[in-house]
Amino acid sequence: MDTTSRLLMLLEVIERGSFAKAAESRNIDRSVISKQISRLEDELGVRLLNRTTRSFSLTAAGAEMVKKAAELRDLLSDTVRLAENYHQEPRGTLKITSSSIIGKRYIQPVINDFQKRFPQVEVELRLDDRLIDLVSEGYDLAFRVGEPKDSSFIARKIARNRMLLLASPEFIETYGMPKHVEDLKELPAASYSSPSKRVSGIRYRDANGDIVEQNIKSVFRANDAEVLLMKAISGNAYVLAPAFILDDEVKRGDLVPILTDMELLDYSAVYAVYPHRDLPVRTRLFFDAMREFIGKDIPIWEANIPEFDSMYKGST
Repeated sequence: MDTTSRLLMLLEVIERGSFAKAAESRNIDRSVISKQISRLEDELGVRLLNRTTRSFSLTAAGAEMVKKAAELRDLLSDTVRLAENYHQEPRGTLKITSSSIIGKRYIQPVINDFQKRFPQVEVELRLDDRLIDLVSEGYDLAFRVGEPKDSSFIARKIARNRMLLLASPEFIETYGMPKHVEDLKELPAASYSSPSKRVSGIRYRDANGDIVEQNIKSVFRANDAEVLLMKAISGNAYVLAPAFILDDEVKRGDLVPILTDMELLDYSAVYAVYPHRDLPVRTRLFFDAMREFIGKDIPIWEANIPEFDSMYKGST
């Protein structure tokens, strides 16, 4: 291992917060990390870390070396991307991350076609609803609901994320067809809940144009969209859901859109996120393929909902 590799290893230790986590990400023993950092200190002739049995902290020199290591990583990445853009045929590994349902429903079909067209490209797809650090974990492209909070990333809107209210015929038979949003206040609801997001109400625009939120009575919460749909289909609860999670449940009659005259507000749009503006050719081509598959004006998932364009006042 050379000095450059050891500097990048030091950077990873700092970004991940421990030797153990850095070792786990590289699938090596913790002692290897510790030994290589010690060798780096010997090579540079300066102490980089103050270590105790349970923790460590950067020395002043170490902090400067970490800054240089981050610059070095960016320079190496830029060099690789520049070289790749000279390839006539895209090749190499394309690392993609997305939420589970977007990955299964929309990204995997594009990957299948993409690799038929460009067989020299290997694809690694990670399905995880947890937001990850694209740079430190080496991902080229992420597809997420919501614009990233990190302004250093590039985010491009892929599609709107319109919402709808759904109930099963059995639910409607039991509770009656709701006529006003207030009717839902005491009815059982299924709602999305995760450590980072918890849906507790229905956001809509009232007759005066004001944004209002109606609280809901959640009797079931889950962090998986398909599970929420299954709960609604069971007839035990209605659900407020984004259109992209639907397959053909409405076409089959398993679920019925309700209160379609309301002006529901969109949830945050679906974005493609990448760490650098200068995309490698394989990443750029895959992004273009995703845009084509999803559709530029009306996203593919809205076609699964008959007459959806006339529901919920096409809210923005």
